[in-house]
Amino acid sequence: MTLIVHHLNNSRSQRILWMLEELGLPYEIKRYQRDAKTMLAPPELKRVHPLGKSPILEDTAAGQTLVETGAIIDYLVEYADGKLGPPAHRDDVLRYRQFLHYAEGSVMPPLLLLLVLNRIPLLGASAAKRVQPMIDVHLDYVESELAKRPWFAGDALTGADIMMSFPLEAAKSRAGLDASRPATIAWLDKIHARPAYQAALEKGGPYAYA
Repeated sequence: MTLIVHHLNNSRSQRILWMLEELGLPYEIKRYQRDAKTMLAPPELKRVHPLGKSPILEDTAAGQTLVETGAIIDYLVEYADGKLGPPAHRDDVLRYRQFLHYAEGSVMPPLLLLLVLNRIPLLGASAAKRVQPMIDVHLDYVESELAKRPWFAGDALTGADIMMSFPLEAAKSRAGLDASRPATIAWLDKIHARPAYQAALEKGGPYAYA
């Protein structure tokens, strides 16, 4: 086996399993469980990479160990000779690049902040009310983009959609994404119905956001 995914439950690494299933590439999964109290990754992941975070992709044939979901997506696009990579049209290419980075660079930070605040008794709930409007700006922007086209970069599924899946699943779970944003909900329903997504869920194990 050449490709190994170090997969943490309920984490960004579910996207890498989905990507691999869409690409039809063989891979191995090494599973890790969060601490039930702290929800942190187990220390075993630090034996694979100093950051101790998931996803981690090992390409044993090439002697490569990669972290950061976007970087792994880029690597797999190249590995698969461009499949699920940037579309041909220049405007679509720019959208692809934007959403590939937007997922972690812009929309995930306030979602993580909201998660932390909601776990702090009393004062956390008050502070969370100030974060929600920041998230709403992102959700409105995403809704406006998905109302224009079926996928984030254009007319076909790309790695940009795979990157955007986790923040939008998290937003539906805990940050107010609902039927008031129908294009986004329709997009989530569409990705969840894909055979490759379902296969990744089956292989990855329980996942709270699907």
